[in-house]
Amino acid sequence: MDQSALKERILTLVPKAEYQENKQFLTFVIPPDQLHELALHLRNDADFAFDYLFCLSGVDRVNVLEVVYHLESTIHKHQLVLKVRTSDRENGAFETVCDIWRTAELHEREVFDLFGIRFNNHPDLRRFFLDENWVGHPLRKDYKDEINIIEL
Repeated sequence: MDQSALKERILTLVPKAEYQENKQFLTFVIPPDQLHELALHLRNDADFAFDYLFCLSGVDRVNVLEVVYHLESTIHKHQLVLKVRTSDRENGAFETVCDIWRTAELHEREVFDLFGIRFNNHPDLRRFFLDENWVGHPLRKDYKDEINIIEL
């Protein structure tokens, strides 16, 4: 399946998806309530066969928190980026995908720790780098580091 066909199939599966121009990857912003179902389909459908989640990142865009998923099909050799967003900075949450791609388990813990984004149904969502008593999420733009006087 070429890039154009891949794009059309995803837009058919998720009509509310927003396609973003990107020179390297096909990139889509997905409604959060459709992420898990789409991810499962992308992994299980033989035409897609996205069997490898090679990166999962958190992003603070000031007005929204975002999670970015980089996927690859090692069979078909195509790649794809999915993004989900929330404007809820206090209780932002998305469905976990670690039941689909096991590599997501630690990536989601990292995003939770550093950005404060929760992943519903994650089997072990707890801090990854920082102590349990750490206050705040240091990669957020509104984070204040009073001790070390570091501001982002």
